[in-house]
Amino acid sequence: MPKMKTHSSAKKRFKVTGSGKVKRFHANTSHMMRNRSKKAKLRLRHAGLVSKADEKRIKDLLCL
Repeated sequence: MPKMKTHSSAKKRFKVTGSGKVKRFHANTSHMMRNRSKKAKLRLRHAGLVSKADEKRIKDLLCL
């Protein structure tokens, strides 16, 4: 049986923490930032965690 390949778009978007949780980055940060408040931009800067419901799906894409 051949090796499992990692899903290319998933490996660019998600990282796995040391404890095994999946880290993600916020959407809506690429353009039209002048319309957002400074507070909103600050919140988008920090990474978040993938919800428990989606974590298994993401780990399958990452072959973990």
